[in-house]
Amino acid sequence: GCRKRELAVELLRVVAVSDGNGEYAVIVDTGSSLPGRGAWLHPAAQCVQQAIRRRAFGKALRITGSPDTSAVVEHIEGL
Repeated sequence: GCRKRELAVELLRVVAVSDGNGEYAVIVDTGSSLPGRGAWLHPAAQCVQQAIRRRAFGKALRITGSPDTSAVVEHIEGL
């Protein structure tokens, strides 16, 4: 979201999961074990909002359209 570099242990990995209809949802990969292309993000609300505003999830995960990012926002708010 903010394009700053950090060590992987300080970032959250997110992946896109397809619902089968061509729509995608971005979820947090807490164990760093889910398959597929991942993107890394600071665990801060402002970083997530910047990524959503810039449509960075679609670009980083190489998916078309606007993915559902509500799971990532809820995870960040719960921290």
